[in-house]
Amino acid sequence: MMGKGRQTRDGIRIYEDADFAGMHKAGELAARILDEIAEHVFPGQTTGELDRMIEEKVDAAGATSATIGYRGYKHASCISVNHVVCHGIPGDKKLKDGDILNIDVTVIVDGWFGDTSRMYVAGKLNRKAERLIQVTHDSLMKGIEAVKPGNTFGDIGHAIQTYVEGNRMSVVRDFCGHGLGQVFHSPPNVLHYGRPGTGAVLEEGMFFTIEPMVNLGRPETKVLADDWTAVTRDKSLSAQFEHSVGVTADGVEIFTLSPSGKFHPTY
Repeated sequence: MMGKGRQTRDGIRIYEDADFAGMHKAGELAARILDEIAEHVFPGQTTGELDRMIEEKVDAAGATSATIGYRGYKHASCISVNHVVCHGIPGDKKLKDGDILNIDVTVIVDGWFGDTSRMYVAGKLNRKAERLIQVTHDSLMKGIEAVKPGNTFGDIGHAIQTYVEGNRMSVVRDFCGHGLGQVFHSPPNVLHYGRPGTGAVLEEGMFFTIEPMVNLGRPETKVLADDWTAVTRDKSLSAQFEHSVGVTADGVEIFTLSPSGKFHPTY
């Protein structure tokens, strides 16, 4: 069975059976907070107000925000609107009708990290944005389908990349998923592109995020002067979905499933 606190040659931690329960608890809280925030996303709402509600919900649950104080970051969420790829900083910007946004929340519950993000729309979703969101969501699920012992991280990236590019969209290369558990970020880097059979081999007890960022235009990004906000260089729309997962004996468990089925914004 799994050795206690064992690490692979690649420095990837192998967790125990009992650790899955802790990850489910943390993942469920993060997902529940994202469920509850959905009704507050509407035209005229500010991203700062959404973040304030998220912080309140983390506190009310007796949990800790993993992002407040992380490398000087001051908020309980990242909120990335339209052509912001990731790490958008909440503020007094008002959402407009048709804006799409990713909200990313990480909580710590009893020492375990729950990390998830999903897309929302303020007002009416336009057709182009809807297609981008659908392809991004489905690419994450295709990546998760590739998770089982004996497969490689390259298999996950390849599943995502081929699906996205088959839909004439592009996968962001500059950001990736990561190991997590009792730490926020640890090996491996989970790339959302790649060749089958390359990279570390998946083993039971590995915990990590898969969080593809997909652009309607080209894949290149740039980070703004605030040192956080990443945007598409060509100003094209970008979308992202993220789950935290654990490798089981015969496949995968998703720790961050939406308790009320609201992971996709057209629920």
